[in-house]
Order: sequence, then C-alpha cells, then structure tokens
Amino acid sequence: MGEIGAGYDEEFLGVAVPLPRVTDAPPGQHVLLDSTHFGVLLDTSRRFAAVTGVNVDGAALLDLPRDDDWRLDDRVPADQQAGPEVYLRNDLDRGHLVRRRDPVWGAPDVAAQANADTFTYPNAAPQASGFNQSRELWLGLEDHVLAFAETTDARISVFTAPVLRPTDPEYRGIRVPLSFWKVVAWVSGGALVSAAFLLDQTPQLNADELARRMGVVGDLDVVPPLGPFRTFQVPVADVAAVAGVDLGDLVPADVLAAPALRPRRIRLESFDDVVL
Repeated sequence: MGEIGAGYDEEFLGVAVPLPRVTDAPPGQHVLLDSTHFGVLLDTSRRFAAVTGVNVDGAALLDLPRDDDWRLDDRVPADQQAGPEVYLRNDLDRGHLVRRRDPVWGAPDVAAQANADTFTYPNAAPQASGFNQSRELWLGLEDHVLAFAETTDARISVFTAPVLRPTDPEYRGIRVPLSFWKVVAWVSGGALVSAAFLLDQTPQLNADELARRMGVVGDLDVVPPLGPFRTFQVPVADVAAVAGVDLGDLVPADVLAAPALRPRRIRLESFDDVVL
C-alpha cells in the first residue's frame, strides 16, 4: 500500500521508469526531497522544482479534504525555496506541481500524510490566477489518462515541473516560470506508454512592453503580467529538449512517436483533442 515518506517508486508500473534527471546540472545544485508517493527534485538556485514525480494508484485513491496549510520544507534552507513572500498581497496562485489528490491513496494514515506532503513550497510554482477552459484541461489531464489506463491496471506515473529559463521575468527575488511541462506514463499490454503536455502562460506582450510593465508601485513589486493558459500535447522528446531533462525510455514510448504525419504540437481545446 505504500510507505510514508518513501518517495517516488521507479518500479511502480512494473517496468523501470526512473525519476527524470536534469542534464548538464552543476554539482550540488539539485536536492531530492522524498515525500509520500512522490519526490521533488529542487533546483536550489532557482528555488523551484526542476522535476517532480508521483505514483498514482487509481484503484486505491482516497477522497480527503484539503487544508491549504502551505509550509516550507524544513529539510532545506528557507532561502532555497520560493516561499510565502512570493504569493503575498498579489493574485498569483500557488500552483501544485504534484497535484494534491494524486498521491492520496493506500492506507488512511499513508494517504493523509501524502495529502499534507503536497503542501510544501518546493511543490508549488506561481501560476496565473483565475480559471479558464485551458487551465481546467491542464488540471484534469491526469484524470483523463487515468480513466484511459483503467483498461489495464489503473496505475500511472506523472512527472511535472516548470520550464526554468534564464529569461523568465524577475519578481521578489525569483524568476517566474512562464511554462510548465507534464509527462504521463502507464503500461498497456505489457509495454510502457507515455504522453507529454506543455502549459504556456507567456504574456501576450513583446519584450519592450513586458519590461515597461515591470517595476515597483509603492512598496510592492509589480507581478509579471502572465498570459492566459494555453495547453498543448507535444512529443516527449520536445519536453526533454525544452526542459533540459533526461526522459530516457519515455521518449520512444511516446504515443506521438510513431505516426509521421501527426503535428508536432496539438493545441488542446477539450479532452477529445488528447491523443492516447
């Protein structure tokens, strides 16, 4: 049923799917924080996760209430985390990277700990406030894939993180990520299968206008003007390239890898657009 604090299990699907690693990472820049049914690879320089990985057992999920008790992770110094000061007195949302409900499965005490574990700041990143159709799509992708995977063993592993670019806009001592990636893996017919997605919240502004909008008003830094959520399905290899992560066997397992005539990027307007 799982163990409290055991972290991401690379054998969860019955085939080895290691937690993705960051390519060309300086020694000591990343710290792995194991939690219940998931792990966060924290980039201590950017103060955000470079990779997260969670195991989801759809047959054993429990419905527990959320408490929104966000806290710093006491395993790393506070100045290596984008903490509460980033979200104070503005309209930025603390966007879960590992979704709150994904690791909440197994024995009740284990599920309760997993629920609490998702509310640490290394598992969050700033996202545009307010909801629209594309954001609902992003939040529901795991459910959609899990429903599809129920024809096998209803287990999936999910990897999610912001794309950490040096050009991301500065705000209160951090750089706000403008896009996020997600790769979902499952097993069908004994074979590994994967699908990749990108969320883009890049402002619909040119560089000069973006720079003009930034600054300080009174004693508050101006929040970067994030754009509306746009959700895409993309090749797993494209995520590996843009995020600088090694996705190993997830690349050839991609549902978009085989058909040569499929577009390189599919704009998702509904779940009917998802290729699985």
